[in-house]
Amino acid sequence: MHPSRRDLLRATGAGAATLALPGAARAALPQGLVRILVGFPPGGGTDVMGRVIAETLRKRGNLKNVVIENRAGASGTLACEALKHAAPDGTTLLFAPSASTVQPVLTFRRLPWDPRTDFAPVTMTGTVQTCWVLAPHLPARTFEDYIAWVKADGRRGSFGSTALGSSTHFFGLQIAAAFGVELEPVGYRGAAPLISDLAAGHIVAGCGGVSDFLTHHKDGKLRIVLTSGPKRGVTTPEVPTIADLGHPDQASFGFYAFFAPAGTPAPMVAALNAELAAATLEPEVKAQLLTIGLEPEVSTPEALGRILAEDIERWRPVVERSGFKVD
Repeated sequence: MHPSRRDLLRATGAGAATLALPGAARAALPQGLVRILVGFPPGGGTDVMGRVIAETLRKRGNLKNVVIENRAGASGTLACEALKHAAPDGTTLLFAPSASTVQPVLTFRRLPWDPRTDFAPVTMTGTVQTCWVLAPHLPARTFEDYIAWVKADGRRGSFGSTALGSSTHFFGLQIAAAFGVELEPVGYRGAAPLISDLAAGHIVAGCGGVSDFLTHHKDGKLRIVLTSGPKRGVTTPEVPTIADLGHPDQASFGFYAFFAPAGTPAPMVAALNAELAAATLEPEVKAQLLTIGLEPEVSTPEALGRILAEDIERWRPVVERSGFKVD
């Protein structure tokens, strides 16, 4: 993660939310059904994390009813577009990875929404490293073995990306440049179909958030062999990072966050921030999110807005060098 992001979160009091919600904040929360939009199919990491938090919100009882609504497709951007057109009354939220809110700004020729103007940041939920994962049948046991295996036959370089045009796509291109191999991304509609193809041997490697693959890695069904961070993740201490293998300049983190439609009243955004941050910091939720692969970390709405803008500019040169565009 870029050092300024850590500093920003500390400076804005991220992680300082209390579990008890003040009465004024409860009064400002939306009434009735609250939909949380998730831009990927059921079963993937984003969906599972969203459901963990939604269930905790229901148990806390400050929101009357909370449901997950999957709007899968277009690298998670269909859910983002749906948020733009939702009423700014707090009853529709988006839970999304930065892969869906950062890179599309840089890759879509005609993006019908802009997270910087069409969304109201609510809170960050946590950070996650991108990872490189291998199919169980592959003879390569380590990332170095995999690179040697690909170099032995250039036709072996296809890898699945959980979302073309996202960090899970561009991290693969960064790996290719750093280690001198040809790698060709194959787009998937989220992690669940990619995991199925990896397990069945239809594709040999994949790239996505650690949260997408951690459970399967720990069960021995897939192998995470590299992560993207400057240091090893809390959930994958046994897995080397790209920095460990000599390329600290290529290290990066992604983040997950909640957004409301632009125009949502500030008191409601503040109340949603307090409730979502408190739910995320519940000890059981933190433990579950870590098990999935997300390192919980919350923020103020203002800090999330700055982090979002920072990341767009950080990825801009990488995307421009790739020449990748979505029509």
